[in-house]
Amino acid sequence: MTEADRYRELGQQLRVDSVRSSGAAGSGHPTSSMSAADLMAVLLEGGYLRWDVDDLANPANDHLIFSKGHASPLYYSVLKAAGIVDDAELLTFRRLGSRLEGHPTPRIPPTDVATGSLGQGLPIAVGVALAGRRLDRLPYRVWCLCGDSEMAEGSIWEAFEHAAFNRLDNLTAIIDVNRLGQTRETMVGWDLDRYKARAEAFGWHAVEVDGHDVDAVRAAYDEAVATTGKPTVVIAKTKKGKGVKAVEDLPGKHGKPLDDPDAAIAELGGERDIHVRLASPEPGKPHVFDATGGDLPSWQMGEQVATRQAYGAALTALGGMRGDVVALDGEVSNSTHSEMFREAHEDRYFEMFIAEQQMIAAAVGMQVRGWVPFASTFAAFFSRAYDFVRMAAISRADLRLAGSHAGVSIGEDGPSQMALEDIASFRAIHGSTVLHPSDANQTARLVAAMADRKGISFLRTLRGKTTVRTPPDERVVIGGSRVARDGDAVAIVACGVTVDQAMDAADALAAEGVEARVIDAYSVKPIDADTVRAAARECGAIVTVEDHWPEGGLGDAVLEALAESDDRPPVHKLAVREMPGSGKPGELLHGAGIDAEGIATAARALARGRA
Repeated sequence: MTEADRYRELGQQLRVDSVRSSGAAGSGHPTSSMSAADLMAVLLEGGYLRWDVDDLANPANDHLIFSKGHASPLYYSVLKAAGIVDDAELLTFRRLGSRLEGHPTPRIPPTDVATGSLGQGLPIAVGVALAGRRLDRLPYRVWCLCGDSEMAEGSIWEAFEHAAFNRLDNLTAIIDVNRLGQTRETMVGWDLDRYKARAEAFGWHAVEVDGHDVDAVRAAYDEAVATTGKPTVVIAKTKKGKGVKAVEDLPGKHGKPLDDPDAAIAELGGERDIHVRLASPEPGKPHVFDATGGDLPSWQMGEQVATRQAYGAALTALGGMRGDVVALDGEVSNSTHSEMFREAHEDRYFEMFIAEQQMIAAAVGMQVRGWVPFASTFAAFFSRAYDFVRMAAISRADLRLAGSHAGVSIGEDGPSQMALEDIASFRAIHGSTVLHPSDANQTARLVAAMADRKGISFLRTLRGKTTVRTPPDERVVIGGSRVARDGDAVAIVACGVTVDQAMDAADALAAEGVEARVIDAYSVKPIDADTVRAAARECGAIVTVEDHWPEGGLGDAVLEALAESDDRPPVHKLAVREMPGSGKPGELLHGAGIDAEGIATAARALARGRA
């Protein structure tokens, strides 16, 4: 059997196994898998994909990311051919409890990340390639299979831009141009020249091939491996459902098992049992950055410090204490203060420019390799990348996100820059942590705690300065809170900028003989439920106050903590309820009714109601 014949036979096996697994599940995307089968066969049998199958965690291993995650039958068939799963497991595809989910997730090694929301695999591949080039400093290559439909996603072109800017010649994208989307032909169809022109305009090396000509595919991969100074994209013309007349290059066959799997398997030449011994990676160990040591910064009681500045200082100190910490920013580092990290640890800082989707994706890619990424931008702009954050949770990724310029307290910049839904959106992420410190000392301690936190952590920081009320040696923990002032007439639960306002309100109330308890709920998720419930019992009424919309924020977190209480007290939620405009921070806080005056009015009414 010739080399080309081996590729073709393996390609047919991958098609057959895609049909079989989808048929056993009664669902799936076999036709989208069949179009790319030859591309994957050459990658495996040709020795391009270097995996140590006996040690899938080997840091020198190449990475294979299916950006077109719906082609999971093909991906799992690749794993079977490589000896990573057996035939029995292959046929558990999409069953309850199976590792072989409808779209790939890290439940099945060596899968790096979850894919399936199109347009995300290639941006994440850029992050893995950046880790290989600048952090691990290992020669592994990242291969990413893309679908042509997802080329309509803007995030794909953010990835093209960043890969070229960073000269990632260790990254190869493979576009499976099968022409047919879910409902119709794609915008570009089989116009490979158009794809090539776009890629070259972004600074990539581009190769057009017939994706079913295995010799041409091999030559393209050789070209990719030999190309230096820029990433390579292989643009492959293919046919959806290749090899089975009933579905080949026909519309309306997307996302469905074949009507007659047995006939299709026979047409493809029957089942095979080819096992590929993959090429071994070049031995190597990841680079280790020196930790110079040091301590977290602290500030004296009564100082006026912006929590965004404390974030930058704490992250910089953490970078000195830990060589695995890296920072990314969306070209606002002089506002988020991540520029402090850049100045101290330039080789671990990544400028992602105004491309929030790529920033999150790069962070996901870096944590695949065990790095500890902190990504920062204005809190409002994380909404641009919310689907990437959602998918990161499905990937079981560990991310630390810092959003500055939150709420109406930013002032004159106006509502386009004011994050007012961020707490709610991040609380909704599975397994997430949401933190909103009120002062610099809290911020520093929480930054350090985030470094070892599993899942998605979000730290909300402030543009303006707040009073340092937390002693430098006081314990600050995720899931904790701080009783900033004691009292039993009414409890005021605040976070961030509203803590200062709550303290001023409590002073005013005390002058009237109303002793208010002020709880600084710096951990919004998980909320300190014990402290909240104690306040409910001992004070009998609660006011929550937040620089955020009323839906899904601190007030709702407090109500959740009290949901199962038999004697739940009255809870009055103060929040931003009307669309703000530009103005001075104090004017906007007053207009929203979340300044000291508004808090005192609400708390006074509740206290009188108890009297």
